[in-house]
Amino acid sequence: MTTRRNLLLGAGAAVLTGAAGGGFGYAIGTPAAAEQEETAAAPKYRSRPDFQGIADVTITTPAAGTVPGHIFFSPASGTSLWGPLMVDEAGSPIWFRQTPPPATVSIDFKAQTYRKQPVLTWWEGTIGGTGGQGVGQGEFVIADRSYREITRIRAAGSEQADQHDLIITPQDTALFWVYDPVAYDLTSMGGPKDGVLHDGVLQEIDIATGKRLFEWRSSDHVGVDESYAPLPQGDSAHLPYDYFHANSVGLAADGDLIISARHTWAVYKIDRRTGAVRWRLGGKKSDFVVDERTTFSWQHDFRQRRDGSWSVFDNGAGVTKERDYSRGVVFTVDEDARKTAFVAEYVHPDKISAPTQGNFRELSDGGSFIGWGQMPHFTEHNADGSVRLAGHIPLDNQSYRAYKAEWTAQPLDRPALGLHVEGGNVIVSASWNGATEVAKWRARWGAQPDVLNGGTLEAARTGFETRLTVPGTPEYVVAEALDRNGKLLGVSSAIPVRV
Repeated sequence: MTTRRNLLLGAGAAVLTGAAGGGFGYAIGTPAAAEQEETAAAPKYRSRPDFQGIADVTITTPAAGTVPGHIFFSPASGTSLWGPLMVDEAGSPIWFRQTPPPATVSIDFKAQTYRKQPVLTWWEGTIGGTGGQGVGQGEFVIADRSYREITRIRAAGSEQADQHDLIITPQDTALFWVYDPVAYDLTSMGGPKDGVLHDGVLQEIDIATGKRLFEWRSSDHVGVDESYAPLPQGDSAHLPYDYFHANSVGLAADGDLIISARHTWAVYKIDRRTGAVRWRLGGKKSDFVVDERTTFSWQHDFRQRRDGSWSVFDNGAGVTKERDYSRGVVFTVDEDARKTAFVAEYVHPDKISAPTQGNFRELSDGGSFIGWGQMPHFTEHNADGSVRLAGHIPLDNQSYRAYKAEWTAQPLDRPALGLHVEGGNVIVSASWNGATEVAKWRARWGAQPDVLNGGTLEAARTGFETRLTVPGTPEYVVAEALDRNGKLLGVSSAIPVRV
């Protein structure tokens, strides 16, 4: 029997041709088919013609004093190819994987730890189909440092995992959300008696076995009257009412769960054993007196920082606009006195407003990194809030979140090689998708694929693809990837030169 999982695993070479979805929780558009054939203009990457449509990253503030690391996106919408994308601080691609059908988008691409080893995780699936409210149906992927898929994380029962967050815990369990449509009487809100509610369901799954270890339902703890989201109206009145819209989950320093619900303008701390709400901060029924400078709305990505303070990406805009610009805000929470205190805010130099999506993360040196969601920008900040790196993907794109993390890897496949003749010489274009340790490339050539004694040429790596000019037109060429010490990392196939 063919299952969705079989399709996802078996379709890695397919080309994305179209998708649709959208809403005010996560907004995406419809991509144009990626052009794969060479035109009169030189292709972007001769070694990887299938990568011509990768989203270009523009750096507006060059890196200065940044922490080491690569930048992680999941472009969706616009004319760029959709899929997990990793780039360096200059905006040059490091690794890309196009989303395979039947999934239409990949979301929340980031580095985590599983079984004490660095891994990459992302979500694959479809968004929409439930009233345009940004609800995902899919599963999470875990890949190792060779980009080999380790496993997929699926929701327990008949549900499918939502895209908004995945946390791998130190116990190698997975925390993520499921949006479950349930029958609900909405007359108290002015809706139909036979209405439908989108229940926010938090699951904890043992990754190795798929066993459900914990489940929490928002409708058991948070009333529909706490929502700021409007009810579906008219012909849409019986579509699911997304009253809660959970969009992040994490662990507090004491081991309890912390979550964000965009549509109640509130964040919550939950007892990990019993599921009881220890406190709610923000919204209509806050347990805290909230410092005016720490109020937030339509927010994302609630986290606890290393010094015990808390942070959230305050969109300040969504169905309504409550603030002129979005921001990352840091505050303290006095759980005994039940009050908050403002610490700092981090803003984009242009004070942009992001109506949907976004994230705000602490970096190892006390700085912060922000992905601006629907506004496809990213910024890295010093601890004092000043910007030390900034850029954006194409402005017709979006990336639900953007992250920065250190990552080293060596792919299992071979380097890629493209050749063309120009001015009587061979131009060698070499790349290796996902390789992080390549410092320079060496071309070797000769009369036979296994007799390459015609000469050698080296050049420093200049981005995703490096070009070398081989004099004349030899019969065969290979490209060799070298690290900074000259150690051979990988060799392409020997390619014949066609004049």
